[in-house]
Amino acid sequence: MIPVLEAVPNFSEGRDPAVVAALKEAIAGAGAEILDWSSDPDHHRSVITYVGDPATVEAASVAAARVAVEEIDLREHEGVHPRVGALDVLPFVPLEGLTLEDARESAHRVGEELTRLGLPVYFYGHASDPPGRVLAQVRKGGFEGLSGEVPPDRQPDLAPQGWEGGLHPTAGATCVGARELLLAWNVEVEGVGEDAVERVARSLRETNGGPAGVRALGLVLPEQGRMQVSMNVEDLDRTDPFHLFRMIEDRIEDEGGRVTGTEVIGMVPDQLLLPAAADRLALRDPDPGRLLSRRVARHLSGRDSVLEGS
Repeated sequence: MIPVLEAVPNFSEGRDPAVVAALKEAIAGAGAEILDWSSDPDHHRSVITYVGDPATVEAASVAAARVAVEEIDLREHEGVHPRVGALDVLPFVPLEGLTLEDARESAHRVGEELTRLGLPVYFYGHASDPPGRVLAQVRKGGFEGLSGEVPPDRQPDLAPQGWEGGLHPTAGATCVGARELLLAWNVEVEGVGEDAVERVARSLRETNGGPAGVRALGLVLPEQGRMQVSMNVEDLDRTDPFHLFRMIEDRIEDEGGRVTGTEVIGMVPDQLLLPAAADRLALRDPDPGRLLSRRVARHLSGRDSVLEGS
């Protein structure tokens, strides 16, 4: 089986197309295949999804980090999304022929390379020690809150040679992780106030008794005149995204508003579409094994195994 690793870095730049183009060029130039990318001016953030064998994805990630350090200055950055670095988040996801432990090893190798660019590195997810550190814990306070000397209880896992106790002056720090697939999802709403959106988002968080693996923020996007419940759904085996969507619909309606649309950041996982189709279409046998994309991937994987053994 040919190993496939995915990386989904989040960069603190969503307004300058030239910088985003340079990031994409660096990734593609290292040999990785870009599957998807998106930029948002209010979040002031871009997300790029790419895949390849581990060595290629690692090289592409370091190349993109170099561009981020050179081109993004957090001292001039304002956006509604929390961030602590120019290359803010860099998760590695094992897709084919790899385990979470393999993704962890990639995260640690890349983390070492990032320190050579002057970046302190924090590990999260399966890459942390012990595994399971939550990203929100690492980013608490943001770039501004950690500028100057980093407090003793917030020391990075890896630091540049000669580190003097602070973040990179313009590029901050980078959070490097290893994780399973997740759903990065924005649900747009109207007819309610900012307090109501935040109230609904707060009620959905796992930490407040909401569904498993849900991290949620209520955000106002002034440049676009929109409001959204912005979520990461980190446990797709335990949380049905369509059930979550209906919860949001009900709670926004209780507040006097309505849902107007949804936006998936990055690739769309099967777990989002299949439950929605099963519910709306009353499918009698919504078996994930019947999804054509999965069966074709399994077929190709089997053929690769045969070729490797011949």
